[in-house]
Amino acid sequence: MFVFSTADGKKTMTASTNAPKVSVVVPAYNSGPHIERLIASLLRQSLPPGEFEAVFVDDGSTDSTGTRLDELAAAHEHIRVVHIPNSGWPSRPRNVGVANARGEYVFFSDDDDWFADEALERLYAYAKENDADIVVGKMAGHNRSVPRELFRKDRPDATLQNSPLIDSLTSHKLFRRSFLNEHEIRFVEERRRLEDHLFVVRAFFLSKRTSVLSNYVCYHHIRREDAGNVTAQAMDPAGYYANLRDVLDVVDAHTEPGPLRDKLHRRWLRNEMVSRLRGKRLLKEPADWVAQVARECGGIVRERFAPGVAAGLPPLQRAITALTAEDRVDGLRELAEWEAKVRVRAKVDEHRVEGMVLTVTASAHLASGDEPVGLTVSDGRYQIVLPVDVDPDVLDVTKRRAMARLDIVARRKEGGEEFFLPVECRVEDVPVPGAEPGVVHLVHHATARLDFATINSGRTEGTWLLKARLTENGWTEDGRLPLTFRCAADGAAPVQVVASKPAPGLRSRLRRVAKRLLGR
Repeated sequence: MFVFSTADGKKTMTASTNAPKVSVVVPAYNSGPHIERLIASLLRQSLPPGEFEAVFVDDGSTDSTGTRLDELAAAHEHIRVVHIPNSGWPSRPRNVGVANARGEYVFFSDDDDWFADEALERLYAYAKENDADIVVGKMAGHNRSVPRELFRKDRPDATLQNSPLIDSLTSHKLFRRSFLNEHEIRFVEERRRLEDHLFVVRAFFLSKRTSVLSNYVCYHHIRREDAGNVTAQAMDPAGYYANLRDVLDVVDAHTEPGPLRDKLHRRWLRNEMVSRLRGKRLLKEPADWVAQVARECGGIVRERFAPGVAAGLPPLQRAITALTAEDRVDGLRELAEWEAKVRVRAKVDEHRVEGMVLTVTASAHLASGDEPVGLTVSDGRYQIVLPVDVDPDVLDVTKRRAMARLDIVARRKEGGEEFFLPVECRVEDVPVPGAEPGVVHLVHHATARLDFATINSGRTEGTWLLKARLTENGWTEDGRLPLTFRCAADGAAPVQVVASKPAPGLRSRLRRVAKRLLGR
């Protein structure tokens, strides 16, 4: 182990010269105790220390982070540290990390996320098995969303055409280092939003093979409650959507007008535009900020998107897009107030456990407040009932009725891993009580099977919760099912946890005391 300084003042600590299989690149800035979970997960990796390295790039930390990392590198030969002047954004540290990496593959990690114990070993093996330039490992989200449909199954040869690969645009992936170098794929180092998107979209287009590993949760992605992540800061609408236009430029440079371009553009319309102008997310923001976002988004819809982009969205999102393109901010707010009350109402109809296998049947429907989300039916045509005036064609859900489904999802409480269960489902039209004739709502029924011998590759120790995940006409909503099971160890039979009646809350006790005092 030795330390040296480069000509530009960077200090690096390095160890052996044997090329590892994987280099984990980690930008770090004033990480404090939040970095410890990542460090512990790296030290627990099943891939031997001689076969991977971690390259931490300290971005000019002013707390004890630099010292902590130097001590870590001194104690572990497969961990290295590079110190650079503060850049204020993750892009330059990631590029410096790639320049210092020696692994066949590179994985970009954030300093407050962490790895599952076998993540690097499994990711590397899957990359070699499929000769992949990129491997996307299944993620578990903690206080943040991660792709759902992409990780429904393993995808050895995923493309932008044959899979929802465009849903995964963070940099937390395994990249062949020679692939990055050959195409000079690097992060734009200026301070900007969506720098991950620029990097990953270009990589997806240039990759000869991209594989998705879904049968094992590899990476735990967190949004800290203190919003300490560097990029979790207030968004300036004008700058943000200027950066989004740059990403669209990359897509347009690699595609021709048509279905593929529309599909890819739809990802940003759905995730970066419509999602900010709907439901609770809109209602919690200041009115002037919402107006700015709507103005920027409306410009992009009118100037950059072909009609097929919005046409491929569910009706709720189509309605929001239409209101945005027409600068109808009041209509957006009215719709958001209605949508903010939408919930999935789910219940368990029956369940049984036979050995290691749980079979559960559940039913569910969507409701806004106490009213089911209604559809009008006329001559075989379905239209969703929304509280705003838009083009009736926008509200048509006839083709989407067959796409609605109810999934049952198992989640391990301790680690956050989620798995879709094999399910048989059906949907029926049920008249809305008290509504006019011809107004119905969809009631979903699903029977799922959970095999505790095989789920999560047999790593079943812990508490397992069940959720109903209802996908219907623009919503994907989760509802807890009142079934919880506990496995005492990996391979142990599941035991149902019966919830005890909660103790009376402080508010209830105070209310009773107040009544007694008033009664006197």
